[in-house]
Amino acid sequence: QVQLVESGGGSVQAGGSLRLSCAVSGYTHSSGCMGWFRQAPGKDREGIAVLNTGGSTTYAGSVKGRFTISKDNAKNTLYLQMNSLKPEDTAMYYCAADMARCYYADYGRPTPAGFRYWGQGTQVTVSS
Repeated sequence: QVQLVESGGGSVQAGGSLRLSCAVSGYTHSSGCMGWFRQAPGKDREGIAVLNTGGSTTYAGSVKGRFTISKDNAKNTLYLQMNSLKPEDTAMYYCAADMARCYYADYGRPTPAGFRYWGQGTQVTVSS
């Protein structure tokens, strides 16, 4: 079965960087979509960045220019490079996959609705 395991979270000061990893098994991303999502306490889960099999990426406006999604096919690992971190980036971060397609809400923003497979999450805390 498909398994996603995130790592790389931690605590960092504002302006710092982190790289999250998502090790994937049971899914080679030959079709469909993979992405990163986050959920802060008391808030809904939101989409941050998605990557389709064609290599196209879509970012939420709040992270565009600061975060980069990428994938190492040889390692079957999805990454999220996060630079210029802000306290409002504090959240639990999840990777997700779907074998059909990426999903979008209003204005082309990635949405978690529809993604079938999820990791357990990794915590990112940014202090001011």
